[in-house]
Amino acid sequence: MSADAAFAPGAPVAVLTAEPLGRPLDYRAPEGGCTPGAFVEVPLGPRRVLGVVWGPALGGFDPARLRGIARVLDVAPMREELRAFLTRAADYTLTPLPAMLRLATRAPGLFEPPGTRRIFQLGSGTPDRMTDARERVLAVLRDHGGAGFVLGELATLAGVTPQVVKGLIASGAVIEAEAPRDLPFPRLDPALPGKALSDDQAAGAEALCAAVRSGRYGTTLLKGVTGSGKTEVYLEAVAECLRLGRQALVLLPEIALTAEFLNRVEARFGARPGEWHSGVTQTERRRLWRMAGEGAVGMVVGARSALFLPFRDLGLIVVDEEHDTSYKQEEGVLYHARDMAVLRASLTSAQVVLASATPSLETWANAEAGKYARIDLTARFGASDLPEMRAIDLRAEAQEPGRWISPTLRAEVTARLARGEQAMLFLNRRGYAPVTICRACGHQIGCAHCDARLVEHRFLKRLVCHQCGDSQPIPLACPSCGAEGKLAPVGPGVERLAEEVADRFPQARVAVLSSDLFGSARALKEAIEDIAKGGADIIIGTQIVAKGHNFPLLTLVGVIDADLGLQGSDLRAAERTFQLMRQVAGRAGRAEKPGVALLQTHQPDHPVIRAILGGDEEAFWRAEAAERRAAAVPPFGRMAGIILSGPDLQPLFDLGAELARRDAPLRRIGAELYGPAPAPIARVRGRHRVRMLIKADKAAPLQTAIADWLGQLRVPNGLRVAVDIDPQSFL
Repeated sequence: MSADAAFAPGAPVAVLTAEPLGRPLDYRAPEGGCTPGAFVEVPLGPRRVLGVVWGPALGGFDPARLRGIARVLDVAPMREELRAFLTRAADYTLTPLPAMLRLATRAPGLFEPPGTRRIFQLGSGTPDRMTDARERVLAVLRDHGGAGFVLGELATLAGVTPQVVKGLIASGAVIEAEAPRDLPFPRLDPALPGKALSDDQAAGAEALCAAVRSGRYGTTLLKGVTGSGKTEVYLEAVAECLRLGRQALVLLPEIALTAEFLNRVEARFGARPGEWHSGVTQTERRRLWRMAGEGAVGMVVGARSALFLPFRDLGLIVVDEEHDTSYKQEEGVLYHARDMAVLRASLTSAQVVLASATPSLETWANAEAGKYARIDLTARFGASDLPEMRAIDLRAEAQEPGRWISPTLRAEVTARLARGEQAMLFLNRRGYAPVTICRACGHQIGCAHCDARLVEHRFLKRLVCHQCGDSQPIPLACPSCGAEGKLAPVGPGVERLAEEVADRFPQARVAVLSSDLFGSARALKEAIEDIAKGGADIIIGTQIVAKGHNFPLLTLVGVIDADLGLQGSDLRAAERTFQLMRQVAGRAGRAEKPGVALLQTHQPDHPVIRAILGGDEEAFWRAEAAERRAAAVPPFGRMAGIILSGPDLQPLFDLGAELARRDAPLRRIGAELYGPAPAPIARVRGRHRVRMLIKADKAAPLQTAIADWLGQLRVPNGLRVAVDIDPQSFL
């Protein structure tokens, strides 16, 4: 039976549901039959659940006893390539297939038929009294060819209150109507001219367009210094994809980036693309999911989970800032969106563009080995130049106790304020202080549910656990000894830095950008837009400020603690510090005025600090690659993390010890097993955590060996075993 053949009514078929059952279940096809990939509603016990027809029945049951599919849903069937992608991704990450399906069906209301919504359209009547506000409403409707708008959208476009729109209904100048809720998205016009490109950009754009035209799979590293115009280059590839009638997906690492990016897309193509991230309404998520399957949305901009949308004909995937750690999902299904993008594209004959100023070592090594093509943009676009980078040796600075802005950096900030320019102070630490200690007894306030210290968030007047999110009011007395007035913050966070800035620069307008200070993605977007328009003199931020934002007035970046990321034993510590510092520094001088980046450090001679300042990125990657190759660690070896968790510690060590004794399947492929050992953060949300680490040769069949190894034991009730292939975090 071909992939597109229908199953006859009553035929036994396998249906995969998102319920934690581990495998598809057999059902009878409904009246009218069904096709492979059809979304269906099936009975499961007393409930009805969403499922997908996965293929012929698995068998082993009396067909007469099979329950029937309740109904086929009115949505486009899941294409064979997406079913193959979910299967391959499940095999790679050692995730149960139902959990992968859950990622691909995270749209609300899939059971519901297409709904309607009330829209407002241009009528034939004339208002009895015309005002400027009313004229603007009618002008918007005329300019859009009489298309209907929901009330809020029309009022916003016309710059009026909803009451003005409603006031036009009585005269018939505006009429109300019911329209389908799940409307196709506006068509993006690839024929509209893009921005003028430099010679480097034009050559890069043509190479990407040729790859898209080939109709074959391929991956390209688009490496360009910050401000070199990588976005304009890959938007040309998007245009080529749209010209061919295929769909394009652009992944961004941060929701706050989407506002500026969507404006650029609208300016380039005359309409806004679909959005998929946590800041989008449930109604719009449902609409986008359905339209992706019908091919009625040409371009989607989204977070990592957008990879699992049911595109009808996906021709291009762009992973912007591909090095960003937020592309790794660290809870639930443990996957890396960059790697999954490459997998999905390979199954649908699509192109992948991995864009970054500071690519991950994995991507750099694949380009060096010839697995990926590579395009380099070596100069900033237009008049702007790369910022000058210098170190401030804190050993030589006369630093006051409890202060973190050195005299040298303070003088540079003062000079920028005098010229009406912006300065940014970067500290990758949220909150006010990372530790609260009692000066009487030495007690450090920790989380009741995790082995982590509570972080003071003075703006919120609470102590917060950054592992589980639990919080409590800042106590007046020490919870250990009861001494009052003896609790003291230790170390700086961005809120404490803001306190120092307010004291040092009382006339400056200060903006603090930290993810925990904004109640919604929209509020964060608005704050960033305000800063870009000159709404702040000094910007204080965590790593959120390093992710692609463009502040034209910003000419100085000061890194408060450049040594912070060099601590610990993470094998990627040097790489991540290098990337973060270069990205943060790249925020400076992106317009006509030159920029300067100053790194406060106690280790100006550290190899990573020297590499950041020297600017020879290729030398850094070569040196880092040589060290990793010698140690046979990623990307020149393979790793898998095994996380055992449960309510009590001893059963976890017992389970880990038993697994270590039964390591024959791992030894057969030459893998090494380390542990069990307490995780660096040994308790999270009340559950103890024990880690094991597997290290293997790059060519070793790691997943098969791990499946055989773990399959030897039944995990006791209450304990969980999580497998993290290619771990990015070792906490």
